[in-house]
Amino acid sequence: MPKRVDHTERRTEIAEALLRVAARRGLHAVGMRDVAAEAGVSLRLVQYYFETKEKLLLYGLQHLAERFGERVTARVRAVGDHPGPRAVIEAILTAALPTDEESRTFHLVYTSYAVLSVTDKVLAAQPFIANPDAAESALVALLQQAQEGDLVQPGVDAPLEAVSLLAMSAGLGTSILVGQRSPESAAAVLDHHLDRIFRGTLAGAKTRTRE
Repeated sequence: MPKRVDHTERRTEIAEALLRVAARRGLHAVGMRDVAAEAGVSLRLVQYYFETKEKLLLYGLQHLAERFGERVTARVRAVGDHPGPRAVIEAILTAALPTDEESRTFHLVYTSYAVLSVTDKVLAAQPFIANPDAAESALVALLQQAQEGDLVQPGVDAPLEAVSLLAMSAGLGTSILVGQRSPESAAAVLDHHLDRIFRGTLAGAKTRTRE
C-alpha cells in the first residue's frame, strides 16, 4: 500500500523551511525554489501545497504566530499553577526578545513580514495587524485584572500601558539583534517599567519567567 501523507505535517515542514531561510537571508530574498531546497522537497510539491509565494508567506506568518503562542504558554507554565498578571505579562514580553535561535528567528522574520507588507499588495490586503491586536488586547485584559485585584499603582491606564510595553519589547528586541544591548539589559529595562506599573510589594516578590 502507498504511504499515507500527512498533509498538515508536510505543510508545516515547508513553513518551517521558509522561516529558516528567511532568518538567514531576509524574507524579501526568499523564493519558492529556495524553500523547496531547504525542505528537501521538489519545487512542484511546494507549488502543490501553496500555489503562489504569497500564499506560502501568509501560511508562514500564521505558523510563526502559533510558534510564538506556544513559547509564551511554556513560559507561563514554568511560573507555576497560578501565575499572576505580572508573570503572564512578563512571559509575553520576554518571549519576543531574541535570546536564542527560535526567538531570534521570530523577531527577524516577523519584522520582515511587517516591512514587506508595506509594499506587497497581497500581504497588505491581509489582516496583518490581527496578531499584534490580539497581544495588545491580552495585555489590556491582564492589566485590568491586576487593577481589579489592586495589584497596580493608582491611575494606571491599561490600554496606554499595554501599547507602551509591546512597543518597548519590540524595540528592545531590535536593539539586541543589532548588538546595541544584551538580553539581560533589555530584560532589566522591561523589569523597570513593570516595577513602575505594579505595586512595589509584588514587584519584589515576582517570579522570573526568563529562561
